[in-house]
Amino acid sequence: MFMIGYLNKYLRDKGQREGYFSREERVQQILTMQATEGMVLAKDVEMDGRVLCGKGTPLSPKIIDRFMKIDIIHITVEGHPVAVEGEKSLKEELMEIEKRFSRVKKIPPLMYFKKRLMQRLAASRSKNSSQGLGT
Repeated sequence: MFMIGYLNKYLRDKGQREGYFSREERVQQILTMQATEGMVLAKDVEMDGRVLCGKGTPLSPKIIDRFMKIDIIHITVEGHPVAVEGEKSLKEELMEIEKRFSRVKKIPPLMYFKKRLMQRLAASRSKNSSQGLGT
């Protein structure tokens, strides 16, 4: 559990300094059909290089219908308004890794592997949230 506490503190501190990780909780990519009135776009919606709707625009039923008519499949919205079954937070995934490696704490190569695995997971989440994963 020490490792989880340390990682939580590290991620929180690094996120506050550099803008990583905290963004994961601020945006979510959803299907257009899951969008509801009042959600706010966290990323421009583009088609063929043209911006159809800008970042920060609150969604209305009319805008959502237009997106669906022109086959915009995914949009990125602020917050985390849609619960996805089976989706785990970064903290939950790190705790799961900690649990899986709990029996091999005295084997240095495996502890090194665990550390690298956790770092890569955290880095991939940071990369995915900063790229927005498509439109």
